Amino acid sequence: METNQEESCIFCEIVAGRAKAHRICDDDLSLAILDINPLSKGHCLVIPKRHVPWWHDLTDEEVESLFRVAKKASQKIMKAFSPDFVAIYARGRRIPHTHIFLVPTYGGDVLDRFFNALEGFQEATAELTNLKSDEELGEAADLLRSA
Repeated sequence: METNQEESCIFCEIVAGRAKAHRICDDDLSLAILDINPLSKGHCLVIPKRHVPWWHDLTDEEVESLFRVAKKASQKIMKAFSPDFVAIYARGRRIPHTHIFLVPTYGGDVLDRFFNALEGFQEATAELTNLKSDEELGEAADLLRSA
């Protein structure tokens, strides 16, 4: 990435210590912080310390670190808040610096309702139902294996 893009990245500013964040845990390559727009109390973000827009462009070591720190932060979330589980998902569209969401989730809360609705949509629409056919799944698998 160009230096000016990194300098304008809030996550790079946090890593460098120039922007405030509630740090939870880290290692040499990744950092867990509280999200400033939480979906639930204890909602964390895990970010690589190097500016990389998409997680699939991280090095193998950075991926291992990201998930190691995510696991450690999730264990802390479970101990501190006792949620039903910690939802994990990757984002990067709004802030182009890889980040993983760790959201303490409870039955019936906003994230639980969202994923239940998404699963209902996934299982019910004709367009997505067609993707479940053996032919479609085989074609997708062949394309992925040859990529």
